[in-house]
Amino acid sequence: MKKFILKVYRGHPGNQYWEEFELSLEPYLNVISALMEIQKNPINRKGEKVTPVVWEQGCLEEVCGSCSMLVNGRPRQACTALIEPILEKTQSDTITLAPFTKFPLVRDLIVDRSRMFENLKKVHAWIDSDGAYERGPGPKISQEKQEVMYAISKCITCGCCVEACPQSNERSKFVGPQIMAQVRLFNLNPTGAMQSDERLRLVMQPGGIADCGNAQNCQQVCPKDVPLLDSISAIGRDTTLQAFKDTFGVPPF
Repeated sequence: MKKFILKVYRGHPGNQYWEEFELSLEPYLNVISALMEIQKNPINRKGEKVTPVVWEQGCLEEVCGSCSMLVNGRPRQACTALIEPILEKTQSDTITLAPFTKFPLVRDLIVDRSRMFENLKKVHAWIDSDGAYERGPGPKISQEKQEVMYAISKCITCGCCVEACPQSNERSKFVGPQIMAQVRLFNLNPTGAMQSDERLRLVMQPGGIADCGNAQNCQQVCPKDVPLLDSISAIGRDTTLQAFKDTFGVPPF
């Protein structure tokens, strides 16, 4: 049976190293399945028995966002990364796996993505429950707006867009592309719109929309095709209107 090599960047903060594992290439094998094979028999290419590789996983169907990692240097979900197509595309017998670099390393392929969730809290990324459901149905939302909201709601907070964004680094306070999309999502909701001024003012602060460098990498790596660029553009427009409103007391039109 044909073999391939999984080269994994392992270790703890301050002590990382590459380790190679040779595996049999089976039909429809994905990165997660390959890691599970290593877990069952953690012997590297040198014939040494080592500690199993550790990683995060949940749904295994590109919904939870937990298995984010660099596959051949590209941020993506490991559960949908099929081994055979990757090998055919690269014309190589080796696939490299590494943890994201924009988040604190925990161990091997696990990073701490808490920063993304904390940033969602900062921008009030939820709809307040105030008992309004007792008063019957709310205002209707147009089909056009529903489609935009649905596309944004597919975000799984996987961190791929943050990993690909050059503005997200240790020298920048930029909160990340996905935050702008979530601000747009909750501002589009009729109930959420009541806190739209608050959300917009928060992303007008350092680390907000002004810190986006418009590299457009985020859109290319998003596994759910969330309209990140459209959302960044929309929030840029909305914050300009908000600044005018805050300065002069009324919107420009």
